[in-house]
Formats: sequence, C-alpha cells, structure tokens
Amino acid sequence: MSVLNGAMVQSAIHGFMYFGDIVFAVSGALAAGRRRMDIVGYVLIGTITGLGGGSLRDVLLDRPVWWTREPVELYLCIIATLFTYFCRLEIKDRYKATSWFDALGLSAFAVTGSTVALQSQVPWTIAVFMGVMTATGGGVIRDLLTGNRPMILCGELYAVAALAGAFVNVGMMKFFVQPEVAMAAGFMSTLVLRGFAVVYDVRLGPPGEFVRVGGRSR
Repeated sequence: MSVLNGAMVQSAIHGFMYFGDIVFAVSGALAAGRRRMDIVGYVLIGTITGLGGGSLRDVLLDRPVWWTREPVELYLCIIATLFTYFCRLEIKDRYKATSWFDALGLSAFAVTGSTVALQSQVPWTIAVFMGVMTATGGGVIRDLLTGNRPMILCGELYAVAALAGAFVNVGMMKFFVQPEVAMAAGFMSTLVLRGFAVVYDVRLGPPGEFVRVGGRSR
C-alpha cells in the first residue's frame, strides 16, 4: 500500500477533500437558509456539514483530526457559507439545490474517506465503511440540526450511492489500478447513482415495496 502515500495520491485526496468541503458547506448553508437562520447559523451548519464526517472518521481511525492541524478545510467551509449567505442566491427550489450540492460532497467524501482508511492499513471492508461514514456523516448532522429527517433514514439512495463509490474505489485499488483513476471512478459511481435518484426521485421502500419512484415528501 506504499503507492497510496505518493505525492500524486495525496494531491488527489486533498483535491477531492477540499472540493467536498466547499460543496457540503454550501449544502449546509442552503439548509440553514430554508430555516431562515442568521449568519452564525449559516456558518455553524455549513462548517459542521463540511467537517463532520471526516472528523468522525479520523477519531475512529485514531488519527489526528486533519483540520485541527491544517485549518484550510475550516477556512474553506467558512468562506463557502459566507459566500452563500451574502450572495443571497436566488434558488427556486432550495431542497433540490441542497440535494445536488450534497450529491457532489457525498461523491468526493466517499472516495477520500475510503482512501484515507486504506492508508491506515485497515481491512478493505472497514475502508469501504469509513468511506460511507465520511460521506454521510456531515449530511446527517446537518439534517438533524435543521430539523429535517436525515436522508439516510428516509429511503433515499444516499448511503447506497456512497457505498457504491467507496466499493468501486477500494476494489479498483485492490486490483492495482492507479489510485487517482480509482478515486475518479468511485467519485463518478456515487455521483451518477445519487444524481439518478435526485432526478427521478428514486428511493428504497419498506418491506414489500423495494423501490419507489416519486412521491417525495419535504
């Protein structure tokens, strides 16, 4: 697994991570906007959304929480939320916009979370799980703090999409595909699956109704 510690791999991890921070922070800010929060609420919700999943992953892997030593992620989240607050984006459907920004963050963190876990030399199954947790953790916290039912608990193809991307990423690396290629493939796998669910409102149903299309409740 020494190839996972190369300069190009670290650059790819940081690129996906910083991108995920920004889009997740925007999704948190949009959620705060739906609740008509003030500027402090925007920054709080946006920052927690961007940093929550990765922080939990680092704690469980017994790693230093990255942003506490290199606060670039924190600054990016704050800037993204302030931009969203002051620009007062004219978005007709904030729920849909939140879902799309969330999908981008989900995709980025599914691959960064699973790759970082592999660098810690955990079994591949744990790496996939860490990818899912990194991708979904911030969104769950965001939804709870804004009084919304977490997407992961209401049948959305959410954790499933993150699982697909993390599995593709880890699986390709196990078959000695270049890590940067594996991460790109994992990112697209999550984004396509989650995007399909957002466009067509596809979700998993209760027993006896495995898949549902349409009928979104907000």
